[in-house]
Amino acid sequence: MDKYRRTRILYILQADFEYFISLLVAGSFLAAVTAQLGISDSLTGVISAIISLGQAFQLLSIFIRKNIKREVVLFSAMNQLVFMCLYVIPLTGLPPGWKTALFIGAVTLAYFLYNIVHPKKIDWFMSMVEDGNRGRYTSVKEMVSLLTGMVFSYVMGSMSDYYRSIGQIRKSFAICAGVIFVLTVLHTLTMVLAAEKEEREGVSSGTGRGGRFGIIRDRNVLRVTAVLVIWHAANYVAVPFYGSYQIKELGFGLKYVSILGILYSSVRILFSFVWGAYADRRSFARMMRACMAVAAVGCLINVFTVPENGKLFFTTYYVCYAIAMAGIGNAAMNVVFDYVDASKRADALAVTQVVAGICGFATTLLASPLVTYVQDNGNMFLGMHVYAQQILSLLSCVLYLLAIGLITAMFCRRSGKG
Repeated sequence: MDKYRRTRILYILQADFEYFISLLVAGSFLAAVTAQLGISDSLTGVISAIISLGQAFQLLSIFIRKNIKREVVLFSAMNQLVFMCLYVIPLTGLPPGWKTALFIGAVTLAYFLYNIVHPKKIDWFMSMVEDGNRGRYTSVKEMVSLLTGMVFSYVMGSMSDYYRSIGQIRKSFAICAGVIFVLTVLHTLTMVLAAEKEEREGVSSGTGRGGRFGIIRDRNVLRVTAVLVIWHAANYVAVPFYGSYQIKELGFGLKYVSILGILYSSVRILFSFVWGAYADRRSFARMMRACMAVAAVGCLINVFTVPENGKLFFTTYYVCYAIAMAGIGNAAMNVVFDYVDASKRADALAVTQVVAGICGFATTLLASPLVTYVQDNGNMFLGMHVYAQQILSLLSCVLYLLAIGLITAMFCRRSGKG
């Protein structure tokens, strides 16, 4: 068991290194690169769509049956080296059009490499954790990543701001590329040193009756997928539109938005271990239901958020959202471990994440015309003066309530783990 204890520690470390890299290829860091390349807002939207739809590549993990550790280590290292190239491309002397094409191609390739082995990696490492400790363990992993990530993001952000202020932003790109390379080496080392349970060799064949895709006929997989689809719909029908809402309609300054970000991370860190302990004691299904109840309350508050009460109401919503997200993410993964046979877990993770992710993305696309319609009509809808985000918040609240009902009916009334 000693080597498994070491592997559990290594998993927390590798998750930390991976999180650092993810911070450098998202948000304001990625925006600085796209701005340097002269990529338009519409094309940036296409890139965001590629990232969201990249989850579809997880279905390909079904075909990885042997040498799981080797494949995960290899694909993860390649993925992160491609991420490093995102900062190298602006430093080349290639024509602008070529740089843009290479950048989009690199983003696509990076998320292909990441997603194709992601379910296998989760299954590999989580197999080292006893069922009764998964809640606390995953919460500790998240707390470590969030705490160290705040420091890492501040240091790298300060470095980037400094070089931007003296007109040498290309130097910051070179430093970011170097940092990603070092993190890739450390991340790869943690996985190479990690153990793999001998009895798991070939355990995730997931074939059996119905072949590789028989997993989609598993009743428990379908139940989990249904809940995750509605959760993604509840989240993506509104959250993607809150960023512009804070700036344009509510009139928040960037400084206050940054404060909200710090508040979000702090609350999420605080409640992460609380939810983990609750899940180990009651079940991940019940924990997910409680988290969604908090999220529903937050969305209901946002229904009444307008510029006059914006800071109070939206901040209250954001705290509720942070409390909910401190548990929902871990629950979405661990519910699969609770209700799906060990031999099918990796494939089940792939199927549930792919279907839920695509549905979430589609929900955002469907909500976009409503936002445009309301805004083009002077924030009027059905004869009422209302902001589009208020309508979307109401829809989100209803979807969360629907998800709560499904969890109660399908998991929490059943005997056993629910």
